[in-house]
Amino acid sequence: MVHIVREFDVPCPQEDAVAYLADFANAVEWDPGTVSCVRNGDQSAPALPGATWTNTSKVLGRETQLQYELVTLEPDHVVLQGSNTTADSTDDIGVTGLDGGRSRIRYEATITFKGAARFADPLMQLVFKKVADDTVRDMTAALTRVGAQHG
Repeated sequence: MVHIVREFDVPCPQEDAVAYLADFANAVEWDPGTVSCVRNGDQSAPALPGATWTNTSKVLGRETQLQYELVTLEPDHVVLQGSNTTADSTDDIGVTGLDGGRSRIRYEATITFKGAARFADPLMQLVFKKVADDTVRDMTAALTRVGAQHG
């Protein structure tokens, strides 16, 4: 299992950050491993619990697809869960409003590998530590743009 936690502040109001992060199609902007992420069903409908996406990610030169679902959407909390035959993934994102239209993001990613893929855990822990640092950079940049658009 890979488990990563990062906390960082962004210049984006809490409500805007939560709305942006709940639409997992935006992962192409903030998740460095995401190659594409397409909403299944009505793409114009608001992202609400039960909404699903097909996410294509590339890690260590290999592409893989996971089906993700928005399982939690609260004013300060977004949880997205993905799965395929080799892994289960959870992105648990807390968003705390701060003064001055800023927010504190608590990003927690958990990836549980299945079957033979479990033996890659030690290597993947190292790989995803780097990916998590890149996610902080990319999510900060994306939420800075969102904050500027809504501010």
